[in-house]
Amino acid sequence: MGAKDELGRAGEERATQHLRSRGYAILDRNWRCEQGEIDIVAFRDDRLCIVEVKTRRSELYGHPFDAIDERKRRRLWRLAFAWAAAHPDAARRREIRLEAIGLVGADASTARLEHLVDIL
Repeated sequence: MGAKDELGRAGEERATQHLRSRGYAILDRNWRCEQGEIDIVAFRDDRLCIVEVKTRRSELYGHPFDAIDERKRRRLWRLAFAWAAAHPDAARRREIRLEAIGLVGADASTARLEHLVDIL
């Protein structure tokens, strides 16, 4: 695994800890299907939360949230509905919300963390 992959995995672990500390129940991590991968699926306040995690060493090439453009949001919605279809009991009658966590720093454990609760 390369340094970029390790930073990304560490960022996802930190994001998971952040979510748990705020009362989210983690249902799935790195869920894959034909359309792609969801970083984190969580449950909070009767909502199914699809969480995209972006980790960057610096903002030299932009903020992590800059990578979540309209095309990426459409893909996340498709993935959210695919996850819900594959897990009907967990998703039944739940509002689905897209969220994002961005981390900036060379070490994910101390990186600056920002959490967008609804990215539409």
